[in-house]
Amino acid sequence: MRLLIQRFTQALVLSALIGGSGLALAQDKTTRDSTAAPGDNTKVNKRDRNKSEPTADQQKMNKSDREITRDIRRAIVNDKSLSTYAHNVKVITQNGSVTLKGPVRTEEDKTAIEAKAAEVAGANNVKSEISIVPKGDTGSRARKEKDQS
Repeated sequence: MRLLIQRFTQALVLSALIGGSGLALAQDKTTRDSTAAPGDNTKVNKRDRNKSEPTADQQKMNKSDREITRDIRRAIVNDKSLSTYAHNVKVITQNGSVTLKGPVRTEEDKTAIEAKAAEVAGANNVKSEISIVPKGDTGSRARKEKDQS
């Protein structure tokens, strides 16, 4: 009986320690999140409200457009020299015409993605709306540029 009480007490203490450290981690995350830049990108997405601008939900589902998008996406993801931002660029294909959208970190990322898309779809079939947002920039510069256009 004494051994059972001792193990129960140990489990209770261990549980309190784990729960307490989880609380501390949660508080630390909250502090980090409150100092981070706001995640609201409504202003950047204003252009997507324009009916003439293609959005990801307008991607055509015919076989040739799906294959073009797949091949471009595959080329981008397989290039490990690209930044995470570059790996997340939107690729939208409509009737063989490709639109690239999203932020990248460098001019090199932008050029590489545009070249990959041109290789698959043809240079005349690629429209680039990729913006460059250098590391450390929260995107305010890109938002201002998009708002002015």
